Amino acid sequence: MNWLLVATGAMVGAPLRYLTDRAVQSRHDSLFPWGTFAVNVMGCLVLGLLTGAVAEGAGGSHLQLLLGTGLCGALTTYSTFSYETLRLSETGARFYAATNVAASVVAGLGAAFAGVALARAVWA
Repeated sequence: MNWLLVATGAMVGAPLRYLTDRAVQSRHDSLFPWGTFAVNVMGCLVLGLLTGAVAEGAGGSHLQLLLGTGLCGALTTYSTFSYETLRLSETGARFYAATNVAASVVAGLGAAFAGVALARAVWA
């Protein structure tokens, strides 16, 4: 049963990642990987919200498997973030590479904290 929850979440998360990445990136004429940045920050927010909801008793292990492991696992992408940062650095766009690293960490953590805070406000 658990693996079905993970697989179901991933079946939604993977196409959502691709479609969101393409939609966001198509709106920016920049070397900066806005699409990957957007899906990673969105995933951090969802995972923070889920974590906060579970901590407040508004969700359980099945929801964690479906949304946390499945959806967020397929939605977010550390490997693409790393590859795009490396590619930026190798092509001489070191400012964009450094900005991608710093902004991704700060925005990701900020989104996770915001998600937990929102969950506490709603379910506490």
